[in-house]
Amino acid sequence: MKGMFGVQRQNKPAGSDANDPDSKLFSSTLSEADADPNLLVPWEARAVEVGATKLDPEKGIKLLQALWRKDKYMRRLDPETIRRMQPFLDFATIAADRDLIRQDERGNFMLVLLSGTIAIDRLQPWGERLRLAEAAAGEILGEMSLLDGGIRFSVCSTLSNCQIAVLSADAMDQMLGTDPTLTANLVTLLARKLSLRLRGVSARLSETH
Repeated sequence: MKGMFGVQRQNKPAGSDANDPDSKLFSSTLSEADADPNLLVPWEARAVEVGATKLDPEKGIKLLQALWRKDKYMRRLDPETIRRMQPFLDFATIAADRDLIRQDERGNFMLVLLSGTIAIDRLQPWGERLRLAEAAAGEILGEMSLLDGGIRFSVCSTLSNCQIAVLSADAMDQMLGTDPTLTANLVTLLARKLSLRLRGVSARLSETH
């Protein structure tokens, strides 16, 4: 399965240094956060657990281009720029009722929903699930942990058959080494969308008190 969903490694650009701290900027966030390695769930392991099947990359990137063209922020990446992301993405199909992300675990990947619906729930101490939102096609999930190495805030479960694009920390590091401009633009847009989402979640949680 790792071979099926692992990023196809490309040659490092001339002058790059494997010992350069910047070459592991994203994958090193977990160690910097003194994270328990037993809590880390990489995409390769989650893909096996949920029975993910490979989605044709050409179909996946076209879906991503079409969806982000309609997004207020992500449309700043033109179709050709999005296509440059293709070598760094894994594309998969997931059945309904599968937990793609679990609360309080540490993950090194984010995902983009290409089709279907995903529930975003917060587990309460007494066992109840608080529905925070339902993600539709085009939405991004899990980017916070990818960027800062922190624990997952919520559970993300498929409500229907879903197609997704997955970007791991290792792939982000590779992207940074081979296409730093693309990486900078992507991280900037992710940060803006993440800020808006956190504000929305904060507002919803305030309403429950």
